[in-house]
Amino acid sequence: MDWHLLGLAFVTVFLSELGDKSQLAAIALGGSSKSVRAVFLGTAAALVTASFLGVMLGGASAQLLPIRWIKAIAAIGFFAMAIRLLWPSREQQLTQQDATCNELE
Repeated sequence: MDWHLLGLAFVTVFLSELGDKSQLAAIALGGSSKSVRAVFLGTAAALVTASFLGVMLGGASAQLLPIRWIKAIAAIGFFAMAIRLLWPSREQQLTQQDATCNELE
């Protein structure tokens, strides 16, 4: 087993999950339930399953596509998400305009 890769994967996923929506959901569930153990086991199983699916999908795609293409697809995907997050939707613009009009009245 490659211990360096294991540690790198742990640190990367651990840091990326801090403050994530799934962690906030676990906090909310843990605070409102009587069985903290069940919340822990459920959230741990969900994270393990999601990670397993990601690793399997990544391994399969690496067999089908060149690594350079996979990196390009990932970069384009992250860029598209960033643009979408930074660019307000038409609905958000209308909501902001309504709020501004209500403040002026």
